[in-house]
Amino acid sequence: MNAPAPLEIRNNRSSEKFEVNGAFLKLTEQLKSEIEGKTLEEAIAYLVEKVKGKYLFSKRLKTVCYSIGMMNRIIDNGGAAKMVKISEALQVRGIELIANAIAARPQVKAVLIAGPSSSGKTTFSKKLSMALEQNGLQALCLSFDDYYVDRELTPRDETGDYDYESIDAINVPLFQQHLARLLNGDEVELPRYDFQTGKSVSSGKQLRLAPGNILIMEGIHALNPMLTSTIPAENLFRIYISGLTVAKNDDGTYFPTTDNRLIRRMVRDAQFRNTTASATLARWPSVRRGEEKWIIPFQQNADVNFCTAFQYELAVLKQKALPLLKDVQEDDPNYLEAKRLRWVLERFHEIPLDLLPSHSLLREFMGGSAFEY
Repeated sequence: MNAPAPLEIRNNRSSEKFEVNGAFLKLTEQLKSEIEGKTLEEAIAYLVEKVKGKYLFSKRLKTVCYSIGMMNRIIDNGGAAKMVKISEALQVRGIELIANAIAARPQVKAVLIAGPSSSGKTTFSKKLSMALEQNGLQALCLSFDDYYVDRELTPRDETGDYDYESIDAINVPLFQQHLARLLNGDEVELPRYDFQTGKSVSSGKQLRLAPGNILIMEGIHALNPMLTSTIPAENLFRIYISGLTVAKNDDGTYFPTTDNRLIRRMVRDAQFRNTTASATLARWPSVRRGEEKWIIPFQQNADVNFCTAFQYELAVLKQKALPLLKDVQEDDPNYLEAKRLRWVLERFHEIPLDLLPSHSLLREFMGGSAFEY
C-alpha cells in the first residue's frame, strides 16, 4: 500500500512552455509489427530512422509524458532493456536531425545551447559535436564558465551568497569582443576562470575558426540577447534544452516537472563534488529562482527546443539517490523535501544500472560515461 505523500511540497513546477511528445509510445507500438525477422536493435534502428524532427523538437519543448504504473508493468514484464534502447535511440536521432538542420544553414558559425540546471548541456554539446562532424563540420567548444568576473565582483543573491546564475556574474563585454573576433576569423586567447582562487586568468589557449569550423557554446545564459546583441542573427543557431518530464501516478496526479533534474543534480553533486543531499536540497530553491529569472524567459528565443529527459531515468537514478536522501535526518531543515523525494522514487520499479549505455546523457550524472568531462 502506498504511503501518503508529505504535505509540504516546494514549488518544483517549471514555467517552461512544453507539449507532450508521443514518439516513444508510437515507436513502441510499431515495434510489435516490425520485430519479426529483425533483432530488437535492427527494428529500433529501422523505425527511428523514419522519425521526423517535428516529433522530437520544435519551437516548443517536446517533453516525455508517461504513466508510472504502465512503466512499472513494462519493467516487471522484462521490457526494461527495450525501454532504455528506444529512449536512447530517439534522443540520438533528435540530435542528429538538429545537426542536419544546422549544416543546412551554411551562414551559421556558432551554436548557442542554454537550459536550466542538470539538463545535460555538457553531454548534449559533445553529442551534437559528433553529429556535426558527420555533416563535415568540426566543432570547437567555448565555455561560458571561463568568462566569470572575479569573485569579488560577483553579485550576491537575497541570502548574501554569490549569485553565479546572474548575467552580471559574466564579463559580458569581454565575451562579446571575443565572439565577434572569432566569427570574423581572428585568433583569440581564451580566458580561464580559476574556481579555487575566484580569479579570471590567462589560459594560454588560442582559438581561431577556420573554414569548416563551427563554434559551440553552452551555458545558462546562452540565449540571453545581452550576450549576442552585436552578432548577426543569421550567424547563430540557438538551442534550448531541458530535462523536463511529466510523470503521472495511477491515481491521475502528476509529479512536479523539475523533480528529475533535482535528482540528477543531487546524484551528480554527491559523486563528483562531495556534496550532501541536504546541501543540494538547500541550494535548489535559489537555483530555481535563478532559472526563472535568467534562463526560462529566453526559451522563446531558441530556434529549437529539445528535451533531454528519458522515460526510464528515475528507475535508474533511484538506486543512487535513495541512499543519499535517507541520510537526511529528521532534524534537518530539508528533511520534508528529502522525504517527499523518497516517496516519489519509491513509486518506480528498479532498472539495473548495467542497462544504461556508457554514451547515455544520463551518465553525466551517474558516472561511467564514455565522454570526458
